Amino acid sequence: MKFLQDYTVVILPDDNGTFVAYVPAIPGCHAWGQTADEARAELVYVFEMIQEEFNQMS
Repeated sequence: MKFLQDYTVVILPDDNGTFVAYVPAIPGCHAWGQTADEARAELVYVFEMIQEEFNQMS
């Protein structure tokens, strides 16, 4: 099982003053937040949901 820290995480400012965080290697693994820290925290939640879904399919 891989962990989020095993992947490259990109966090960028968005056009509307928020931040977007995503994992390029995992389609659909992206999140937004008012700050870079919030976006990363939301990304952790999204990563866990994707991982849980993947484990159910295996």
